[in-house]
Amino acid sequence: MTFELTIFYFFSAILVSGALGVVLVRNPVYAALFLIMSFFTSSAIWLMLEAEFLGITLVLVYVGAVMVLFLFVIMMLDINMDPLREGFVKMMPVAAVVAVIIAVEIIIVMTSGSFEFNNAVAHPADYSNTKELGAVLYTQYVYPFEIASVILVVAIIAAIALTLRRRKGVKHQIPSKQIRTKRNDRVRMVKMSATSADNRTGE
Repeated sequence: MTFELTIFYFFSAILVSGALGVVLVRNPVYAALFLIMSFFTSSAIWLMLEAEFLGITLVLVYVGAVMVLFLFVIMMLDINMDPLREGFVKMMPVAAVVAVIIAVEIIIVMTSGSFEFNNAVAHPADYSNTKELGAVLYTQYVYPFEIASVILVVAIIAAIALTLRRRKGVKHQIPSKQIRTKRNDRVRMVKMSATSADNRTGE
């Protein structure tokens, strides 16, 4: 067993244990921390596979932004996970069967000969994984990439439309009317007659 293969199995064991921790721990903050560990470990495995762009993106986007947002939401909402985990033990056999089926499918695909790991090509020192990924993404897969972006935009709009709730009696600003306002609409000059000191004191 080579040193690279040993490191791969080491990271894989950490990744599997982190994934199990996300599902099995009761505290949602600990689950989020286990998920961050899983992301870091996946990033390390991608770096071993010379996918530097994907590994760095996973750390910057998911760990640096998404998971930080998840932690803020979890801590601010103070979610009670006990009612959500009441049926955890009852559904464990079904989850175990699904996990075994997925594992068997992955093993069948990996051993089918479609993935040739032993025929890896050595790249020169100036090889850019990001450049090659962009070239393939915006040439060969440009239409699927654009379709996926449109689907994501539609999903975002649908999520906003489904969760938007208008409350009655709430005043909203209209920017178009604010832009068209003039000085006379904002300022009102009030003329008052001058009063003497005797009138002010009531004498």
